[in-house]
Amino acid sequence: MSGTDTAEGIYLDNNATTMVAPEVVEEMLPYFTEQFGNPSSLHQFGDKVGRALKKARKQVQTLLGAEYDSEIIFTSCGTESDSTAILSALKAQPDRKEIITTVVEHPAVLTLCEHLEKEGYKVHYLKVDSKGRLDIQEYYKLLSDNVAIVSVMWANNESGTLFPVEEMAELARQAGVLFHTDAVQAVGKLPINLKDTCIDMLSLSGHKLHAPKGIGVLYLRRGVRFRPLLRGGHQERGRRAGTENAASIVALGKACEMAMEAMEYEKSSVKAMRDRLEQGILEKVNHCFVTGDPNNRLPNTCNIAFEYIEGEAILLLLNKMGIAASSGSACTSGSLEPSHVMRAMDIPFTAAHGSVRLSLSRYNTMEEIERVIDAMPPIVAQLRQLSPYWSGDGPVEEPEKAFAPSYA
Repeated sequence: MSGTDTAEGIYLDNNATTMVAPEVVEEMLPYFTEQFGNPSSLHQFGDKVGRALKKARKQVQTLLGAEYDSEIIFTSCGTESDSTAILSALKAQPDRKEIITTVVEHPAVLTLCEHLEKEGYKVHYLKVDSKGRLDIQEYYKLLSDNVAIVSVMWANNESGTLFPVEEMAELARQAGVLFHTDAVQAVGKLPINLKDTCIDMLSLSGHKLHAPKGIGVLYLRRGVRFRPLLRGGHQERGRRAGTENAASIVALGKACEMAMEAMEYEKSSVKAMRDRLEQGILEKVNHCFVTGDPNNRLPNTCNIAFEYIEGEAILLLLNKMGIAASSGSACTSGSLEPSHVMRAMDIPFTAAHGSVRLSLSRYNTMEEIERVIDAMPPIVAQLRQLSPYWSGDGPVEEPEKAFAPSYA
């Protein structure tokens, strides 16, 4: 694999979005020019595009291990797939007014659930422990005839912690409850074989696996009651109206084919780079630790909490050195609240703010990783010299109280 160390620098923010693979771009380009027909048209122009979409559907089916290609519905993104799954379950079962999800879901699910609470639905938010793991016993107790759907992400986008969605789906099936998983971070990185699970619906997003932005998929198990989010034409067997984004669908199909071929590389070589990155930073920088479940994480994801400094400041200095990463915190002007994932994991206040996510892809190289390891210690040292929580060679005594002003 070639590196991302181009004129733009080293890219380690692949959980946000990935580079579109050159082979994917090449595959999709003709569908902007020569192959421009509407796939719903009966003439030869439309027929050629229609056959390309059929091929892409098969490629997605193969990567997901779905039993039928008709279980693949093309959407515009992961958020649309998540919304479609949850809202469909509610509309198809109007007598059920409860939802089960987790406190660490992506805003695509959390924001919708918060909106549904205002409309009268009861949402159960499963908590996580300090490693980001769920309590299955708590989940089991919540399953009832009142629950319309369980929506739990397959892998957390910040910590990389994997959830036991196959086991949870089986428990949901036994209780007669539909199960959906937001798998945008898992698809293409982990082997998935949906036909052997009880998962009813699954969301994925193309730009997380080297396809373009603006294309997603909702997997819908055959036989599951469904209500479309978008109504209009008869595209996608009447389950998602709107002329198909043909070029991006073709691109997604190619990306899925490539992800299938690269699965072993993700599990071995990408994981080896991630492990070396963590090891190198932990050896060279004191007062930092890896968040998430060390034994059950995405192979590409490394989230490190640097104590007593701001993650956003680390990112700015990394960016000056041509290294792109992201922060686990949601700092905005005037607000220094750490991310909801770090808070849910009960990461100490003085560390949650210094959380930095480094997410790799198969296009990174070990040489890039070594450069990042060398870059991090002076950045952390520089910021700690400016930190009110740091004095000399170590943290101030009781740093949590350093900025706890009292008001008369």
